Amino acid sequence: MTVWLKAAPLAMALAGAVSLPARAQTVPSEPIVLAGGRLTLGGDVGVSFAPQDPGFFNFTDYEHSVLRLLRIDVQAALKAGDHLSILGDVRSENADGPRPYALYVRIRPWTDRTFDIQVGRVPPTFGAFARRTYASDNFLIGYPLAYQYLTSLRADAVPANADELLNMRGRGWLVSKYSFGNLTPFHGVPLASAFTWDTGVQVHAAARLIEATASLTAGTVSNPLLHDDNAGKQVAGRVVVRPAIGLVLGASAARGPFVSAAAARGAVGDGHGSQFTQTAWGADAEYSRDYYLVRFETIVSDWRLPAVGTPFTDLPLRAVSTGLEGRYKIRPGFYAAARLDHLGFNDIAGTGGRQTWDAPVTRLEVGGGYSLQRNVLLKLSVQHNTRDGGRVRTLNLCEAQLLYWF
Repeated sequence: MTVWLKAAPLAMALAGAVSLPARAQTVPSEPIVLAGGRLTLGGDVGVSFAPQDPGFFNFTDYEHSVLRLLRIDVQAALKAGDHLSILGDVRSENADGPRPYALYVRIRPWTDRTFDIQVGRVPPTFGAFARRTYASDNFLIGYPLAYQYLTSLRADAVPANADELLNMRGRGWLVSKYSFGNLTPFHGVPLASAFTWDTGVQVHAAARLIEATASLTAGTVSNPLLHDDNAGKQVAGRVVVRPAIGLVLGASAARGPFVSAAAARGAVGDGHGSQFTQTAWGADAEYSRDYYLVRFETIVSDWRLPAVGTPFTDLPLRAVSTGLEGRYKIRPGFYAAARLDHLGFNDIAGTGGRQTWDAPVTRLEVGGGYSLQRNVLLKLSVQHNTRDGGRVRTLNLCEAQLLYWF
């Protein structure tokens, strides 16, 4: 039985449950609190429907389309005292086995200050949308290109020259024919992954108008890791300022080894892995007033790969993402939203001349949501994708999503 045959009864069950009178509801509508308030359980279920995506525009680093997805999340927070909490999140997608999305210890040295240390598989430090990855926080069904679209770069495989890289333009969903490292065809990486959290240590502090976060982790923003497979750690930081009511300004930066030790060794020998890094910068802004909210975010990412053979790819491979989105509340429980995204790449020289190392992509998504009840949301949207390369260059998709959370 396919995932979609399983998902359809679930969607109907959710819709049926919310149509019952409030006193007859059999599903929770608030987080479940146990053990005298020390243990809190929450969760959400999302079912997304859309036609097939032959261009793999919405493919993720877990090899699922965000538009054709059954996602189940269970979150838990255990308060072990005034200074220590344990937080975790277990996720299943399309009936796959559950996997740990987050698992970390939070230490608060002072109870009267907003300062904490988090250790384990920690929340992202970099970027604004990375903190809004739960479906109920996303105005639309698709994701911003920077956090979801797969480029033709791999952390575990290295092209021998510029020609090998250019041959994979627009093929990030299944990258093959790279000469060093893992030779099995596999997907590439996004600029910053929204579907995997990194492992390490994070420090967060906040005051009335400003907050700051810094972390040291095993992977990079495009390739978070559970176990370290490269030549060092990533350092990342983020600062957020709230200068006026409704206005939020943020800036992020991150740098760390990107290429796995095995791929780097195969390409240029031992002792060079720390040179092949990802460096990323981000800036974002949000403004809300009355019935509308507007968000802007841009990310610049540079990757350095081993220079192996001619024609060389010795310049940093740069990608620039720019996105603008907004939401307008038409009436209580009903809103309209739109997002415009562009992802571009710098030029490199192959034997056939200069061109962008991956195919530029533009996406427009327009839609809205209607709250069937406070914690059940129905979304509908239309997505238009264009790409300067790949097997499919233009694609329009209609999508629907039903969400429930507690």
